[in-house]
Amino acid sequence: MTASPTPRLALPLLEPGQAQKEMTHNEALVRLDIATQASVLAEAPAPPAAPQIGQCWLVASAPQGAWALAAGAIAAWTEGGWRFVAPVEGMRIWIAAEASFALFSQGSWYHGRTYGRLFIEGRQLVGPQQPNVAEPTGGVTVDAEARVAITAVLQTLRRHGLIEASNL
Repeated sequence: MTASPTPRLALPLLEPGQAQKEMTHNEALVRLDIATQASVLAEAPAPPAAPQIGQCWLVASAPQGAWALAAGAIAAWTEGGWRFVAPVEGMRIWIAAEASFALFSQGSWYHGRTYGRLFIEGRQLVGPQQPNVAEPTGGVTVDAEARVAITAVLQTLRRHGLIEASNL
């Protein structure tokens, strides 16, 4: 009976009575080292000329050379050569060159996006975008200075994406 790899990270499993178990175990540890708290130097279409052991890259969508069949994977240079970890839904990696995270969702990497809500000390500060708020247009009680201040607040909220842009 051949042991199937683990379902999420495709880590190799030991087989009953297997000889040289340390090879399978070490391969699993190397892949786990790549995928856990994943961090890459940059996204690239081809391997660098002189990688150092432990360095990782995100393989671009049109890969070349030794990375030709690894589009979207995390490529790591190890003592045994290139190792690739295929992304799984919800995987997040730090991309040092961009100083931001990328999220793997629905078969693609999304760079520099944040999902969810922002809580600070248990208080929600940012959540899903809300509908646009119309700017004041007139009336006897709204003077010009108040209208300018309200408009500036609304424009800032739109710029930050907290309310949708005006359709005016």
